[in-house]
Amino acid sequence: MHKIFFPFILLFLSASVLAQKANWQNLDLREDSVFGISTEKAYRELLKNKKPQTVIVAVIDGGVDTAHEDLKAVIWNNPNEKPGNGRDDDHNGYVDDVHGWDFIGGATGDVDYDNLELVRVIRRDKPRYEGLTDSTVTPNDRPGYEKYKKMVREWQTSLDNNTKTLRGITNFKNILDRVTSNIGKDTPTLADFEKYIPKDPGESQICKVVIAQLEKDPDFIHLREDDLGGALKHFHEKVDYQLNISYDPRSIVGDDYGNGGQRSYGNNDVTGPNAEHGTHVSGIIGAIRDNAVGVKGVADHVRIMAVRVVPDGDERDKDVANGIRYAADNGAKVINMSFGKGYSWNKSLVDAAVRYAVSKDVLLVHAAGNEGNDLATNDNFPNRIFGDSSGVAAAWIEVGATGYTDDSTLVASFSNYGKTQVDVFAPGVSINSTIPGSKYASFDGTSMASPVVAGLAALIREYYPKLTALQVKDIILRSVVRPGHTVTIQVGGAPKQVRLSDISVSGGIVNAYQALKLAEEYK
Repeated sequence: MHKIFFPFILLFLSASVLAQKANWQNLDLREDSVFGISTEKAYRELLKNKKPQTVIVAVIDGGVDTAHEDLKAVIWNNPNEKPGNGRDDDHNGYVDDVHGWDFIGGATGDVDYDNLELVRVIRRDKPRYEGLTDSTVTPNDRPGYEKYKKMVREWQTSLDNNTKTLRGITNFKNILDRVTSNIGKDTPTLADFEKYIPKDPGESQICKVVIAQLEKDPDFIHLREDDLGGALKHFHEKVDYQLNISYDPRSIVGDDYGNGGQRSYGNNDVTGPNAEHGTHVSGIIGAIRDNAVGVKGVADHVRIMAVRVVPDGDERDKDVANGIRYAADNGAKVINMSFGKGYSWNKSLVDAAVRYAVSKDVLLVHAAGNEGNDLATNDNFPNRIFGDSSGVAAAWIEVGATGYTDDSTLVASFSNYGKTQVDVFAPGVSINSTIPGSKYASFDGTSMASPVVAGLAALIREYYPKLTALQVKDIILRSVVRPGHTVTIQVGGAPKQVRLSDISVSGGIVNAYQALKLAEEYK
C-alpha cells in the first residue's frame, strides 16, 4: 500500500514538530485560521435540533482496535450473528463475523507482512519470461516480455536503494550506540552531546546530526526509539518482506489464491497484528464526539465495520474485491479505502466488486496516494476507471491531501493529484486520531484525508438519509471551498504554481458546513 502516513522521513531522523491545533481538520478557516472543513460550525449552526439516523461505514484497511476507548461504542455489531458460538448464524459465509471480517487471516494466524504487488507479479511471470532474450522472444510474447523487463528493473533499483539505506541507518545506529556508551548515560542530553569529543569522523557526523535534532526536540528516547527505530523497522520490512521475491505468506490464509471467485475464507480477527493505520482512520471518521475523551470524529452517528485486507505491504485484489462485497452485503453505505498500489494482479475482479457496491447505493471513498505524482500519467490501484473501457464507477470519490495553512503550501507535498483523477482535497497533515491501546497520535497522508471525506459523506447520509450515494458525491464536490490563490506542486522535481482546479475535478477542499447547507436543498 502507498502508506499512507509518515512517522518519519528519510535522512534517518526528522523529528519536526508541526505547529497544530487539536481537531484542526474539523475547524473553520475564518473562525480558527486553519483550513479545516468547518465540521464544528456545522454542528453548532445547522445540526443542533436535527435527529440523525445511524450509518454504517466500512473501513477496509489493516485492522481496527475495536476496544479503543474512543471507538468501542461506535464499532458495528452484526445484529444477526451470535458472538463466540462458532457458527455462521446469518448464513453469509462468515463464522462469528461480529464486527466485520479479516480476509488475510486463516485458521492458524494472520498475515502481517506481504510483498509489494510488483514483486508478486514478477514472481508470477518469471517462469514465462525469465529465459527469453530480445532475440528469442516471439512477437506474441514481446509486449509481456517488455513489461516484465521494466518491472524487474524497477524492483532491482528499489531493492538496491532500500538495502543501501538500511545499511546506512544501521551504521548510524551502531555509531550512535557507541557514542552513547562512551558518554556513559542511557539517555544523554543535548549538553552531553555538546561536551562529547568525537573519536573519529563518523562520530563527529553523528554528533552533529543528533545535536541538531535535540535542539528541535530534546527527547533523546523519542529520537532513538521512534525516529531511528522506526526508520530501521521500515527499511527492514522493505528488504525482508515487501521486496523479497522469495517471501510469500499466503499459505497462512489457506485459500485457493488462483480462484478469484472464492469468498468464504479468512477469520473474524478484525484487529490483526498491526491495527495502527485502520484505527487511526476509524477515529477520523467517527471517534465519539461527546465523551470528553481523545478526539472528535467527523460523523456523530456512525458504526465502524472493520474489514481487514491490507497487510504491511500491498493488498491483494482478491481480498479487496471480497472486502468491498462484504461491506456492501452487510449494510455499509460508505466505504473508506486508504490504500493503493502501482500494479494490479486482477483489476477486473475489483472492478466487478465496485460495480456491485455501486448497485447497492454505496459511496466509495479512496485515498489518492502519497507519491506526489500526477495520476494522469501514473497508475494507482484501485481506481474508478473500469479496465474493460466500459466507463467509470460514478459513486467514487478520490481524495488528495492538504495542510492547515491557507497559502501556497496548502497542498501536501506528498499528495498525488490529477485534473480528472482526483475529485477533492481534504485535511491530511498532522491529523491527530486514535491508535491501538486507547492511545492517540498524529499522522500525515492521503490516508488521513480520505476518512475526512468518508466521515463527511456519512454525516450527510445520517441527517439526509433519503439522498443517494450519487447525490451525496455531487453535494460534496459542489460545496468545496476554492482557495483564491495558487498552490505549489512538484513537477519533474521542480516546484510549479497551479490552481486547485488544475489538479482536481472540483478545484477545492471539502467543507461540511457548505455541504450540509446544500444537502438541505435536495430534500
